[in-house]
Amino acid sequence: MAALTDDDKEDVLLAGRYGDLDDIQQFVAKFGAEPLADIRDDNENCILHMVCGNGHLDVLDYLLPLVPPSLLAAQNSARSTPLHWAALNGHLAVMQKLVEFPGGPGIDLIDAKNAAGRSPLGEAELAGWDEGAAWLVKMMNLDTEVGEKEKNGDAEEEADIDGPLAQQDIEVEIEDAEGQVAKMTISGGHGARSS
Repeated sequence: MAALTDDDKEDVLLAGRYGDLDDIQQFVAKFGAEPLADIRDDNENCILHMVCGNGHLDVLDYLLPLVPPSLLAAQNSARSTPLHWAALNGHLAVMQKLVEFPGGPGIDLIDAKNAAGRSPLGEAELAGWDEGAAWLVKMMNLDTEVGEKEKNGDAEEEADIDGPLAQQDIEVEIEDAEGQVAKMTISGGHGARSS
């Protein structure tokens, strides 16, 4: 393998930022995939921050099998994750890939707080992106009582997701960083609406 220089590191981060899949593939051919997990810019952003913040789904699809799943939860100097950046910039398909990636942190990514105290959901709300906020709320595990029963093997008929619980509306209030409260209703598996 060739020796990795600072210029090589900067070039691959820029390729991630601008969605240049060919340059990233050439980097991996020359240096292997392992260095991708350790490369950071001056603000501790990794390649996934660059790719996710700019919505490059094709590059994300290429990188996810190559990088360790822990990189999905990497925090930069502001403690924001790639999911924070995708939420802030309104990239729904990218958020879905990050949260649903097999073997990754999953829905735990939604709870990560940055230095400003905001989760990716908070970033989506702050940006006024209702579709992204609704998807994140839908993915969150809001029914912990049923979840605990299922984990303990005590699930009864009321835990049947096709039964009565699936038909109930769930009211959620979410407070943003400025203290504003948004109310959202999740309707029996038919999506979310905010008020």
